[in-house]
Amino acid sequence: MGTSVTISAATDQDAEQILKLQYLCYQQEAALYDDYGIEPLTQTLQALRAELGEGCVVVARLGEEVVGAVRGTVDEDGTGRIAKLIVHPRMQRHGLGGRLLDAVEGRLTAERSATRYRLFTGHRSEGNLRLYRSHGYVPVGTEQRTPRLNVVTLEKEVPQPAGAGELVAQA
Repeated sequence: MGTSVTISAATDQDAEQILKLQYLCYQQEAALYDDYGIEPLTQTLQALRAELGEGCVVVARLGEEVVGAVRGTVDEDGTGRIAKLIVHPRMQRHGLGGRLLDAVEGRLTAERSATRYRLFTGHRSEGNLRLYRSHGYVPVGTEQRTPRLNVVTLEKEVPQPAGAGELVAQA
């Protein structure tokens, strides 16, 4: 019988596994843009631990192994900023990225009152763009960061529950 993937809040004990997975996953992005100095590949364990303490970090586990992660924070204006969605290469294309995205969105809304979500990815990262669009994100801007990299910013509003905003008549 196989082990199923579980999704939960990350703990400080997950930091080293997340950092190793991040390094593995961002090799593809670095190759795509011919830039191995990108922040996910140079981030320190100390900086990652600080993110764990400040933000909302969700991990996917297969047994004891961290096979996916995503991070989020919420700005003062209610914008949930989602970053560093990673899934182990052997686990990709099985819906795990979407599950992680849904989980971090849910936590940012429930725990931190997010009213919209914003994330970004490189213009050549077609798999990322497909995933985000399939989850309701729409491009809202593009910024050239280097001669080889344009960053696409995508957003989506937090869905309102059915009946939200309707007036309730009282007898």
